[in-house]
Amino acid sequence: MFTNFTILIPSRIGSTRLKNKPLVDINGMTLVERVFKNALTITDKSFIATDSKKVLKHVKTFTQNVIMTSDIHISGTDRVFEAAETLKLDDDTLIINLQGDEPFMPKKLVNQLVSDFYNNKCDVISACHPIDNINDLENSNCVKVLCDEKNYAINFYRKIPNNNADYLRHIGIYGYKMKTLKKLVNLEPTNNELVNRLEQLRFMDNNYSIYMTKYLSKIPSGIDTQEDVDSALNYLLSNED
Repeated sequence: MFTNFTILIPSRIGSTRLKNKPLVDINGMTLVERVFKNALTITDKSFIATDSKKVLKHVKTFTQNVIMTSDIHISGTDRVFEAAETLKLDDDTLIINLQGDEPFMPKKLVNQLVSDFYNNKCDVISACHPIDNINDLENSNCVKVLCDEKNYAINFYRKIPNNNADYLRHIGIYGYKMKTLKKLVNLEPTNNELVNRLEQLRFMDNNYSIYMTKYLSKIPSGIDTQEDVDSALNYLLSNED
């Protein structure tokens, strides 16, 4: 089993769709606490990177694995890079960028992602799974990905151009070596990225390959809206012992 990886969780306070998103209560536990405690079941090398003193104060009630970062970063990748530098991670460390709004990321998926990274030639790795709700195809909050026959990303979409391809739902997780991350954060935003509001398009526009781990089991969507919070509550209630 591959163990040389660190999970970094960017947790930004300024979401416009869900106020104070990291601190939103989900059945007695905040979103950021759920994401972190889930990550700890995967590796004890898990850290939160935040731009908010309010989030920092809250996080310190349950862990010291938190890093205060600049509030001017334009992306989670930049925040993750600052945290990685603070931790002095070496160039060959695999960094798993676990989005701070993904509280139900399966341990099996993360382990599969790490294994796939080391067993395939790629610059970046991410994950996806089959779309089981037809409404997701038209939902701009549900990011779709189209892959080639070898599971490398061809393109990412918020709104798909047609219904005649095998689109998959993108899962909010990335992996890359520290030496690659150093290069990614120095890339200028591309028009494609800005129009679609998808940072991964910047990587692809600059010819960085993205391998997509296909995870066939169903997992809940990330938390972007109040509707997602309600769905998360229903998920937890339906999975109680």
